[in-house]
Amino acid sequence: MDDEEDMRLARITPEISRRTLAMLRGLVGLEPAEQVPEGAMTVADEILAEHGTDGLRVLAMTLAAWATAQIENVAELSRRSHEAVLDAMELACLEANSEE
Repeated sequence: MDDEEDMRLARITPEISRRTLAMLRGLVGLEPAEQVPEGAMTVADEILAEHGTDGLRVLAMTLAAWATAQIENVAELSRRSHEAVLDAMELACLEANSEE
């Protein structure tokens, strides 16, 4: 990133982070679980409409940072490697896709 891009993204990061946390609060524990992607898409569409692709980039960076931290936390608490946690996540995705 160049300095201009870095500054532009930094200006919207606090708002996108706040909205990301609000989205997660609304999605965690949502039943049926199939509603989770729909809720996430609604937020992504709103951010795209308000902030363009810069907003989506910040959303992706925020989610990646938080997901990485949580995967590391799960790995440490479960005494598994990061790869083992990611393998379990990948297996769950494969199983979910095979049921469709």
